[in-house]
Amino acid sequence: MITGNTELIAHIGYPTHAFKAPMIYNPWFEKAGVNAIVVPMGCKPEDYPSFLPQIFKLSNLRGALITMPHKVVTIGLLDEVLPNAVIAGACNAVRRLPDGRLQGDMFDGEGFVRGVLRKGLKLQGASALVVGCGGVGCAIAASLAAAGVAKLGLFDVNTDSANGLKDRLCQHYPALQVTTGSNDPAGYDLVVNATPLGMNVGEPMPMDVARIASTTFVGEVVMKTEMTAFLTAAAERGCRVQIGVDMLFEQIPAYLEFFGMPSTTPEELRALSNLKYV
Repeated sequence: MITGNTELIAHIGYPTHAFKAPMIYNPWFEKAGVNAIVVPMGCKPEDYPSFLPQIFKLSNLRGALITMPHKVVTIGLLDEVLPNAVIAGACNAVRRLPDGRLQGDMFDGEGFVRGVLRKGLKLQGASALVVGCGGVGCAIAASLAAAGVAKLGLFDVNTDSANGLKDRLCQHYPALQVTTGSNDPAGYDLVVNATPLGMNVGEPMPMDVARIASTTFVGEVVMKTEMTAFLTAAAERGCRVQIGVDMLFEQIPAYLEFFGMPSTTPEELRALSNLKYV
């Protein structure tokens, strides 16, 4: 039962956006006995800058999950932006600090990193290639830097995007070796496809799969298909792989911790989720 004491987490996106978060969080809140609920809230872009500060006037609002198309705009609406969000240039979680200020962070990359760490990949001192420097690629690159990788290759068909990301990373992590301009996966411990390429058989691949060593860990961000053609090709070479949807379930415990709520595991979230594809 929802009461005045029930803590709310707003899930804010465009009115026609498919809101998946309530189908994952709310079954777990119910089972765990947490008096909280995620509420989907559709908001048009022109209303969002005034809406976000107003909603945090609710006394029982614990935080907000931000989805498209509001992630980038959110940066300019906050009192404090944490490094991952600064580097990514976007924010997908906002909380109110004890002094009333709004603080934001980005967890898309954190979900990816938690997934590969859970699967046994050591990132401290490792080398990684991120192909695709859009929103999710930037977030993953930021989290890989925070996890301690020593070398980070960035590639995007838009060279300005890759170079801009490089500049932001080097500002926050001056010891990190960052290169741009090549999507050659040879020699990397981890390669990440942060593009829509390689989803289906016969489509262009994001990189030359034949150049990926069998010892390389390969990650994907596409969630519509579990084993994309790219991941399948990498697995056939003997690579360990991470499917895109793993990133979704791995980031939810990070969100809960950010909001100061009890945490859980991706496995329990999957078991309770109302999503058809998990």
